[in-house]
Amino acid sequence: MRPVPGKIHRFFAFLLAPAVGFLLAFSQANPVDKLPVEQLTPPAEATGKQVAALMKQLDDANVQLRQTSSIIGEIRSRADKEKQEYEEQHKSINNLLEASKSQTQKSADVLDTILSSMLGNPVGQSFGPNAIVKVYSLEEAGYRGYMAKVRLKNPNALRMVLAHDAVRSKGETTSSAGKRTGAVLAINAGGFMKDKNGYLTPLGITVVDGKIRTFSTNTNLSFVGFNNKGRLVGGKITSQQQIAQQGILQGASFLPTLLKDGKRMPIPREWANARQPRTLIGHFDNGDLLLIVIDGRRKGWSSGVTLEEAQRKLQEFHVVDAYNLDGGGSSAFYYKGRILNRPSDGRERPVVSNLVIMP
Repeated sequence: MRPVPGKIHRFFAFLLAPAVGFLLAFSQANPVDKLPVEQLTPPAEATGKQVAALMKQLDDANVQLRQTSSIIGEIRSRADKEKQEYEEQHKSINNLLEASKSQTQKSADVLDTILSSMLGNPVGQSFGPNAIVKVYSLEEAGYRGYMAKVRLKNPNALRMVLAHDAVRSKGETTSSAGKRTGAVLAINAGGFMKDKNGYLTPLGITVVDGKIRTFSTNTNLSFVGFNNKGRLVGGKITSQQQIAQQGILQGASFLPTLLKDGKRMPIPREWANARQPRTLIGHFDNGDLLLIVIDGRRKGWSSGVTLEEAQRKLQEFHVVDAYNLDGGGSSAFYYKGRILNRPSDGRERPVVSNLVIMP
């Protein structure tokens, strides 16, 4: 491993100090020149031995000076070489970063091309300072819905919003949460329980702005979260320490996990081959998010989709990881001030949590 440049410079400084001092002493003026003339000119009574000794001292001084100059030259050459190598390495890193940015953009362009070839042109696009959102209309045999591809520029543009910011409430519609937060896009999120008085509380684990608002290790649930880089993370969470270790800032719970590393996960028997309205979320290999709401239970419009069908469609979209969020009458897709889909109840259902994307 190459030494750190800062440490190299300090090492050279300590190494050169004595030699540089010696060189400076000789470079300012020949030390011999400062000797009194009478010391350089041997007295008449000086013997041949004394003259020879003086000349030897001068020769030794010149030899030492040449050796010191040679050493300093060699060290300077090495330092210049190290500096050149460091600058080349720094340039190489910058080139890699630029190539990475270019590759990321190419990846995004490829995804857009794939989606457009499958779904047609976007029905809506938003290019904000925090996120780029492209909305597509889904229309397959037997079902309809909407899908958004989201690229986050700012991880804080994505938030999990509890109904009225409370753990226990009468719920809040997706459009209300979207308008209240100033979001450009919103979908319903985690599952919930409803008590006899009509109050809703979230299932499993809920994280809002890095704070754990609810925590339950129900092994049947999948956690769907987002870390401090805006990346989708999820699956089984068994301790609160895991949430901190993974840097999770937002999240909610439902089931099941649909895809992991592009592979289909088992569908619970009681959920198998059931055609329902769905809310799905996933991400591509470049980190872009995919948010999908599919309508159902509406004759002549959309009968819904099975989770098995959803898995196959997500694989066609080249999605890496994907999760099923709360569906049925809860499924809602809000974009630019209005609900685009047709909720199965005929109107929006108040839910316990919503995922919102800021413009």
